[in-house]
Amino acid sequence: MAEANWYVVHTYSGYENKVKADIEKTIENRHLEEQILEVRIPMEEVIEMRNGARKQVQKKLFPGYVLINMFMNDDTWYVVRNTRGVTGFVGPGSKPVPLTENEMRPLGIQPENYVYDFGVGDMVSVISGVWKDTVGVIRSMNEKKQTVTINVELFGRETPVEISFAEIQKQ
Repeated sequence: MAEANWYVVHTYSGYENKVKADIEKTIENRHLEEQILEVRIPMEEVIEMRNGARKQVQKKLFPGYVLINMFMNDDTWYVVRNTRGVTGFVGPGSKPVPLTENEMRPLGIQPENYVYDFGVGDMVSVISGVWKDTVGVIRSMNEKKQTVTINVELFGRETPVEISFAEIQKQ
């Protein structure tokens, strides 16, 4: 199989979050986790003045565009292209053109290969992100996406959560 690349998808303006959610739901329903690896909306932090107060907010870097890391084939092309709100891939005609490494670098997308010393069944603690200071046991790992799934207690129930390799450490 060829390697996964980042592609740019054009959407109706304001539909970026809906397109991202719809593609992620389709990936889950059709079990395409191994082919469509990540859907991302590039964001930047800006400071706005509202009612005389400074407020830090997230703004879309490229309104009307969504980035997708995927293996390009007929199935993945069809799934993305036929998602409601998508007008097409960026590229000549119907042929998508992947982003080059030079184009990805300013977007904060670098191929990162982590060396890790944990596996399924290991106890890990989350060192950053939303689940910081949470401890859990690794239930599954996705080396392509460089994520692990751990169970965390939420409202008195065990809930699976996907976390990046960079956000955890072995206990």
